[in-house]
Amino acid sequence: MKFLKTIQKRESENPTQREGIDAVDTATAELPSSDNQAPGLLSVADLRIGAPKPETALGAIVDTGIQGPEIINPPELPAPKPGPAAREFAINVERVNPRVVSITQPRSPYCEEYRNLRTQVLHKSKKRKLQAIVVASVGPSEGKSVTALNLSWLFAQTDGVRALVIDSDLRRPSLAGYLGIETNIGLSEVLTGGASLMGSLIKLQPSGLYLLPGGSNRDDVAELLSGPRFAEILDEARSHFDFIIIDAPPLGIFTDASLLINLADGAMLVVRANHTKYKDVDRILDSLPRERMLGTILNQSEVPLMDESYYKYGFYEGREPVKA
Repeated sequence: MKFLKTIQKRESENPTQREGIDAVDTATAELPSSDNQAPGLLSVADLRIGAPKPETALGAIVDTGIQGPEIINPPELPAPKPGPAAREFAINVERVNPRVVSITQPRSPYCEEYRNLRTQVLHKSKKRKLQAIVVASVGPSEGKSVTALNLSWLFAQTDGVRALVIDSDLRRPSLAGYLGIETNIGLSEVLTGGASLMGSLIKLQPSGLYLLPGGSNRDDVAELLSGPRFAEILDEARSHFDFIIIDAPPLGIFTDASLLINLADGAMLVVRANHTKYKDVDRILDSLPRERMLGTILNQSEVPLMDESYYKYGFYEGREPVKA
């Protein structure tokens, strides 16, 4: 009792000290976690995106200008990171490959499926760290680079998110070409010490997406990516960006993508409808760390999407689960 009276006397003489303790306790208290979270990409349904037909390319687009940042209430993100100084490039829609629908057809059902993919990744990032994500494929020409560009462009449009896309397919770098950009400096030069990461970035407007092009073609890609330099580059990028999308070489041909997946927080496998063989997918998945695999994306599906004129009224009910 004597000890308790002494404590009470000190509190009455020093009320500000107690208030300070209460303030600290409140600030450091854990927030209740929400159980009402959307399932991750490994739920029953994967994602599907149909193949845009030639007639829906640039000449047929009506009132589809490039969209700026979208406010979609992303999950809780850390405090904004300092924006890197980078060269700015204003995207010319007429020079962009039509399959990059997030730029050329932002109001199309195809682009909406990529938004669905973005939303699922954002929800998945609530449960686990998903800052660096590898987009890979089994073989060439399956749509991984297009998927990486569409997803990263939409990430950059999300309010409060700073996104970077890296072209790590150094044997055949393609991201700059898809966007109609000509540049000779990129990841190759950063890896070999010929350029810095910050000095090689290109900021794409109006979305604000940052691009690290592939740079010059190389044959010693596996040796470069397995060395300590790429890990250092990725660590530096993590300090500036909320999401980093890495376009990786095909898994069925090279070991490069496996090296990248081991350094990243998650990976998605793009497969092409009526092209990729199931046995090849099973063989590739068996060699990858399952805990990092977020799911598969089915590209160029022939399953028809909802008519665009109806789609403008909002999300429709009763649709088949989508795959990408």
